[in-house]
Amino acid sequence: MKYTYNTKGVCSSTITFEIENDIVTSVQFVGGCNGNLKGISSLVVGMKVDDVIGRLEGIRCGFKSTSCPDQLAKALTAAKQNG
Repeated sequence: MKYTYNTKGVCSSTITFEIENDIVTSVQFVGGCNGNLKGISSLVVGMKVDDVIGRLEGIRCGFKSTSCPDQLAKALTAAKQNG
């Protein structure tokens, strides 16, 4: 299933991702640090949703209370809760 999440407090504005059978099958960030976010996307594709959340949740970017990886964890958590 395909999801779109509007981020808060980070440079990227939107995350679009797909989950099939509890596996992340694609991730695309709009905005933000292009190379880093492509790298994160590439690393998490093929991982279980809970594993991605466990690794990325709580990561901070500089002085911010969140980061693009943390926002991905929040997006995946929201997708799980909304089915």
